Amino acid sequence: MEQFVADTLKDHNLRTTTCRTEVLGTFLNKEVALSHGDLEGALGDQFDRVTIYRTLKTFLEKGIIHKVLDDEGVRYALCKDRCTEHDHHHDHIHFKCTNCGQTNCLENVHIPAVQLPDGYRANELNLLIQGRCPECVA
Repeated sequence: MEQFVADTLKDHNLRTTTCRTEVLGTFLNKEVALSHGDLEGALGDQFDRVTIYRTLKTFLEKGIIHKVLDDEGVRYALCKDRCTEHDHHHDHIHFKCTNCGQTNCLENVHIPAVQLPDGYRANELNLLIQGRCPECVA
């Protein structure tokens, strides 16, 4: 995992800092969408909230993470595809479990094409499905 973190930061032309390493490691360990508050809780008092916010903003701009909008606000998830700062492509569905509260990317379930009326232009698409995840159904 340490090598993946180092390679990811290098591939996106980012300096390796303790905060960037820990935040990226947290995303890898959790494998679900995380909010700023989730990261604060996971990282404890190691970093102040502004440093975590700036790290998230940088990762978002560089294509390391993408935004996930759910009923509680903004969460972030790792980009599985090779995204860049100029090319984010996340046309997949997000699923929030109403039992455990975890939000996951369903990478292989794509958002259906939406035909917008003339004059409208979409910048991004978000689709959230809520229900029970496989662990909570069992």
